[in-house]
Amino acid sequence: MPKAIQYSKGSIIYFEGDFSDKIFIMQSGSVLLTSTDIETREPTAEQVKSGEFFGVKSAFGHFAREETATALSQTVVVALTVQEFEILFSKNKTLIMKMLRVFSNQLRQIHKKTESILNKVQEDQQVGMLAVAKSLYDAELYRSACDVYVKFLSRYPTTPKKEEVAKLYAECKMRAERAALSSKFRESVMEEEVESSLKMFTLSTFERFAKTYEPGEVIISEYEPGDCFYLIQSGEVQLVKCVNGISKNLDILKPGEFFGEMAILDNSPRSATCIANGPVKCLEFNKENFELLITGNPQIALILLKLFCKRIYDQKRRFRILVIKDLQARIADVFLMLDEMNPVSNPNEKMRRFNVGISDIAHWAGLSYDTTRDEIHKLLEKHKLEVYDSYIIVNNIVELKRLYESRYGVNH
Repeated sequence: MPKAIQYSKGSIIYFEGDFSDKIFIMQSGSVLLTSTDIETREPTAEQVKSGEFFGVKSAFGHFAREETATALSQTVVVALTVQEFEILFSKNKTLIMKMLRVFSNQLRQIHKKTESILNKVQEDQQVGMLAVAKSLYDAELYRSACDVYVKFLSRYPTTPKKEEVAKLYAECKMRAERAALSSKFRESVMEEEVESSLKMFTLSTFERFAKTYEPGEVIISEYEPGDCFYLIQSGEVQLVKCVNGISKNLDILKPGEFFGEMAILDNSPRSATCIANGPVKCLEFNKENFELLITGNPQIALILLKLFCKRIYDQKRRFRILVIKDLQARIADVFLMLDEMNPVSNPNEKMRRFNVGISDIAHWAGLSYDTTRDEIHKLLEKHKLEVYDSYIIVNNIVELKRLYESRYGVNH
């Protein structure tokens, strides 16, 4: 049962760094949330208004609290467990849409800050889409490049570059057909069976939303307007980003995972290209049926809310790395992040093996390959690391954390 808790002026409801499954609703009084800005390291503060929730993301995502909550006056809050919050959340359509939009906006803002630091922001969506197509072409992903050119011409039929893009498409199509003919392998026909990772979506009522994609087919192109989102029923989807004209792999999504949900909530351009990694079957939901879908199926909204919590946390964690000015501290923090993502069974074990290469570390650190290689060489000379062809060993993760803390504090 949710219960009301009274706090006197100056009382701490929770500290930054605490772990808890409690979510709070302001009933009366005043609460201040204080934290440290990731980029400037200056203190920030936000006051909670009556009727508002706080502590949601950390409770939902099972992360440490990102802020300290302090009662500014005699205050009464209602504390709910995650399960109690889910029951309340699922019955309130207005709350569902408000929280999804708030979290979507938070994710978009931290994403924009990350992009700004990496100097990859392109204001012109048309220029961006053409850059994506070229990066796929250069990576010899001709089928995928063709799809992006088709999407471009469909989205911008009156573009002055129509003739130029049509020629690029024709060249790309020819190369795609040649690649298909010379392939030694036959593409298998996609089975109609649906992975039951989310049983609610196997109902016949959802079949009208089903779409199938062939291997290499582009489902979403980076920079195109967002007007639908997807749930993978079977197969895998590769996330790709155009970075300085080069196609970079970001992640592989599996059955039961959503993608494209951010753009549909805040009308923003797509932030990555999504390509079918083999035969894929998805459920496609557009803006028109989105609100009806999630308010009629609150479990979907809860899945999306938890997804936003995780992605906000992950994006902030990467952003914290990118704002570190000292390069050795930045490289060290990449390994600390990888350690957080892959916890070991024996916490007393100080040696860590990560199945990554220098190019992977460069990606996470937002540095060039050459710069990353030089910084890693310095850590090699200090016997902090051992670098092999397909993996890197951190000899003592505790010592690496000390190095990070000593250099980060002085050279942020």
